[in-house]
Amino acid sequence: MKKINPRTEDPDDLVYTARLPLSTSTLNYLADLIRGHLKKIGSRWRSLPAGRIAAVVLAVLRCDQRPGDLAGGNGIHRTTVARWVREVVGLLSARAPRLERALKKIARKGGGIVLLDGTLIRTRRRTGTDNRRNYSGKSKCHGLLVIALTDDRGRLLWVSAARPGRTSEITACRHGHLTAKLRAAGLGVIADLGFVGLDDGGSDADPAVITGYKAARNRPLTQGQKLSNTALAAVRAPVEHGFAQLKNWRVLGKVRTDPAWATALVRALLVLTNREVAR
Repeated sequence: MKKINPRTEDPDDLVYTARLPLSTSTLNYLADLIRGHLKKIGSRWRSLPAGRIAAVVLAVLRCDQRPGDLAGGNGIHRTTVARWVREVVGLLSARAPRLERALKKIARKGGGIVLLDGTLIRTRRRTGTDNRRNYSGKSKCHGLLVIALTDDRGRLLWVSAARPGRTSEITACRHGHLTAKLRAAGLGVIADLGFVGLDDGGSDADPAVITGYKAARNRPLTQGQKLSNTALAAVRAPVEHGFAQLKNWRVLGKVRTDPAWATALVRALLVLTNREVAR
């Protein structure tokens, strides 16, 4: 008598559930945004309801879940998940605060100082000469540079467009005419030593960018300058918390898609981060 072992379950049929470390208010906000968009474009049918679409997109953004894995667990195609992610990212990035509006909002609330810093978002290393400009000699990896402003509590106010990793932080700020817009809003900014020389105002103008003192080979820092650097470092520490909250979205661990899409992605995550922090 021949013994026949039972057939094991196909690996494609294995489905598991996981918990997203996000609030229900963020899920509801995103679902309402999707419903409004579907009503606007006249789309009467989708494979999943808006709430489940929002959950799928948040799983991709927060946990860097592969679209193919989510597609198999929800009975849809991988390209459908990728299309939903790009659609939702576009909707969120359109609601990201622009620089002038963010500065005017701080000025209306009576604030006088914002915090400035830059960070590198790592990208996949690609072949070809076009990707060489994405290599950062400072961080020794391929990535895209993003500049951000936060308030004195570390809450993100604005993020810049993503620029090639070899771009210096000062160059990125000058592309956006940051100092001129700060002066127009009557605000100052505190930054680290990487932004020394950014302020292009005259000697008679009040400094729009406040940085510490940088030592030279033949000119060591005095005790007063060292104390000033320590005080400024303590004041600008919250800006690191803002970047940490932004990078909690694991999709930024290493961007595998087109780097040109990174600007919309970062601005969309800024909107979601502010929703999570403000709850």
